[in-house]
Amino acid sequence: MAKQPITLIGGGLVGALLAQQLAQCGFAVEVYEKRADPRLAGFQGGRSINLALAERGLQALRSAGLADGVLQRAVMMRGRMVHDRDGNSGLQRYGVDDSEVIWSVSRGALNMLLLDAAEAAGVQFHFGQSLVSADFDQQRIRMVDEAGVERSQQVGMLIGADGAGSAVRAAMNAYSPLGERIESLGHGYKELEIPPSSELPAAVLQLSGGRDQFALEPNALHIWPRGSFMCIALPNTEGSFTVTLFLASQSPAHSTAPSFANLPNATAAAAFFSEQFPGLLSLLPRFKEDYDSHPVGTLSTLYLDRWHLDGRALLIGDAAHAIVPFHGQGMNCGFEDTVVLANLLAAAPNDSAEVFAEFQRVRQPNANAIATMALENYLEMRDSVADPHYLAKRELGALLATRAPEHYMARYRMVTFSHLPYAYALERGQAQDVLLEQLLRGTTRVADVDLDAAVSLLRTSLPPLPPLRHG
Repeated sequence: MAKQPITLIGGGLVGALLAQQLAQCGFAVEVYEKRADPRLAGFQGGRSINLALAERGLQALRSAGLADGVLQRAVMMRGRMVHDRDGNSGLQRYGVDDSEVIWSVSRGALNMLLLDAAEAAGVQFHFGQSLVSADFDQQRIRMVDEAGVERSQQVGMLIGADGAGSAVRAAMNAYSPLGERIESLGHGYKELEIPPSSELPAAVLQLSGGRDQFALEPNALHIWPRGSFMCIALPNTEGSFTVTLFLASQSPAHSTAPSFANLPNATAAAAFFSEQFPGLLSLLPRFKEDYDSHPVGTLSTLYLDRWHLDGRALLIGDAAHAIVPFHGQGMNCGFEDTVVLANLLAAAPNDSAEVFAEFQRVRQPNANAIATMALENYLEMRDSVADPHYLAKRELGALLATRAPEHYMARYRMVTFSHLPYAYALERGQAQDVLLEQLLRGTTRVADVDLDAAVSLLRTSLPPLPPLRHG
């Protein structure tokens, strides 16, 4: 029996990777993308926090034969380089060594590589095409191009990979409510840029700690944590850094607390940066232009009760479970989605209703778990990384991982460097945190803890970790 054709709405990262994998499985795949082809028109992604590629995303790229090509366009990040208010900095490693790192990648460059790979696999792309409506009973969609010309198209399986503002989700929800809930963080973000070192004065570079073409240490995610707000900077291959300010959107009534509302222009923001992020402003020569011209992005978490309409339509990636970016897992989670869905469809190509239901059953608990951990990681990044109690728990956890690796692994490592389900990482991480709190009760000095007794308690309190799978 011939396989059903598949129509994908959305040719971004998740859509392009899924299309390539489905084509490799023998499906006829067409993709409709509302933006112009970035390989011809240049990437027009708008606001774009740099992407952190971790093991889950890398494994999906390996399965598609694309990992090596992506890593050639990425910059390794060993850990968080934490900058305090006094201008001091220190590295907090993500993993045990350089076998556990994450990679800073350009959204635009990655998207174009994935588009090339999908086309090479036989995928047909239609750019400049926006979804107007969907008739799920007749299995037809209406698209409109950039000139306003509409067309109607018969579809087989319809998959929405069109991001957090998904038009497919809106059409599905209008047809049959999906139980949509959008929870705003109440904080926004604005992007700035540190240029390559060749564009900065020598006096500035002497104080920044950079090397080669980078104004800062290149192999780290830089973070300036300040309690209720923070800045981060991720390296780009050409020597620049993408800087992102995360800040409350509004301040409480009659409050002067920092917020984007209270920093309406570059003049006000420059004074704020000089006070809160010493040394950073001098690395931002285009601060005024960037601050005044770049919009404030919004940060929200999307929850749905249902991701599909029987076997007719399915949502994947951010269209189904958009999260805030503070664990660097949005893309990685979406890429992991593509592998699960492609494998399910390859095993049952003509039972889309069962496949879509199984996909939601498997992935929804994990999507909800990483949404929770991403929100928690925001608090950790902007505040806890400089807190003595947090640092003591981190130090003690590292000692337990060394002494009893079969029983203890930091939650961040489970999420970032393994393929353990997100839901398991959340539950196990909570249990481990309870244990650390018990061991450190009344002290922030790890030297006060009896490590032999701590290891014994760990082994009796928690079962061994499941077998870990890397690469």
